[in-house]
Parts: sequence; C-alpha cells; structure tokens
Amino acid sequence: MRFRHRWIVGASVAILLALFGIWLLRSDALDLSVLLRLYKDQAFLHEMLEQWGILAPVIFILMQALQVVIAPIPGEVTGLLGGFAFGEWLGFFYSTIGLTAGSLLAFWAGRRFGAPFVQRLVPQRLWARVGFIVEAEGAILSFVIFLIPGLPKDTACYLFGVSPMPIWVFALVSTLGRMPGTWVLSAQGAKVATGHYVQLALLSALVAAGAIPLYHYRHRIVSSFRGRAPRQGPAPRSPK
Repeated sequence: MRFRHRWIVGASVAILLALFGIWLLRSDALDLSVLLRLYKDQAFLHEMLEQWGILAPVIFILMQALQVVIAPIPGEVTGLLGGFAFGEWLGFFYSTIGLTAGSLLAFWAGRRFGAPFVQRLVPQRLWARVGFIVEAEGAILSFVIFLIPGLPKDTACYLFGVSPMPIWVFALVSTLGRMPGTWVLSAQGAKVATGHYVQLALLSALVAAGAIPLYHYRHRIVSSFRGRAPRQGPAPRSPK
C-alpha cells in the first residue's frame, strides 16, 4: 500500500509539472527575454504579479522545480528573480521549496528508471567525471556538490537517485547544500529591487572571495571522494 501511495504522489507531481511546463511553453513565459524584462522592469514585474495574484508564489515555486528537472532556463536567473519579486527572505523560502521539490523529483526519476535512463540524460564526458556517484552513499559528497558553485547539481540529482543513498538523506543534505547559494541569489535580487547597490557590491565581493577558490578546485574536491565509494552494498538500480 505504501508503494502504491508513493506511485500516486510521484505521478501526480510529474503530471502537474508537465502541465505547468506545457503552459509555460505555450505562453512564452520561458522566453529568456521575458525573464530578463521581469528582472529589469519593476513595473512589468508588478503587473505580472498582480495578474497571477495569490498564485504568484505557486507559479514561481513550480518554475524553480521545473528548471531542476528539465533545466529550460538558468537557475541563477530564477533565483535572482525570486528575490527581486518577493524580497530576500520570501524569495529564499519559495526558491528553497521549488528547488527541493525539483531535486526530489529528479532523484525519484533516477531511482525509478535506473542507470541506463540516467546515462542517456548525462553527457558521456560528464558521466566519466562524476559517474562514480552511483556507487557512493556519502552524505558529505552530496552536500559538497550542492554547495560548491559550478558543479552539475541538477544532473547530480538523477545520479544520486541511482545510488544507494536513502531519499530522506538526499533531501536533507541537498537542501542544506543549496541554501547558501539560494540565499545569495535571493539577497542580490532583493538589493537590486530596493536600489541598495553598495550593499549588492559588498555582498557580491564577499561571495566571490569564497566562491572563486571553491570553483577553481571543484573537480579536485569532488574527485577526492572517488575512492570512498563502498565496495559492498546495493547495486545501482536498473529498470525492471
């Protein structure tokens, strides 16, 4: 019965996201020029928010979830847009919900359909570099991947779905790992909206000072986990 409930929940979320994606595509809402206009033109943004009404946070959350699952638009753009539209903390809150939902859906897809499905989604070069994740169970590795800028976070969601990692562990560490970057984007968007450009410059400088070294050594840091995968344990799941 529990398995059936999981299927119902998973299928319902997938259908809702698919319908939302079709609506976005038909309404041209995924056009990058529209997103950039929303980010630059406060009057246009407020007009859109008034049209959406109480559905505005729901639409934004679904947009964030969708960009994880199928990555139609850069996550940085939507993260900035969240802070710009809703403010620093509400934007951070809504972004976190959407990113977590999208990450869990990608994780579920990887676990349900197995390694062959994920390999078709991941470029061969990227699979050669981070494919060892499917044998790993480390929460620390997951946290590091979602924390360090420049790493394939959305792809990693599918890869961890094939790994032996329990979904609750993935949900916890991936959410915590995304939070610093999510907050930074939301804060930057909010400071642009309020015209606090000096604070924006200081925040960006501080973030860059910490992020640039991590970005430079990102592959070396992740590769250090390559030899830590357990030799025994559940094998990567394949579709039945």
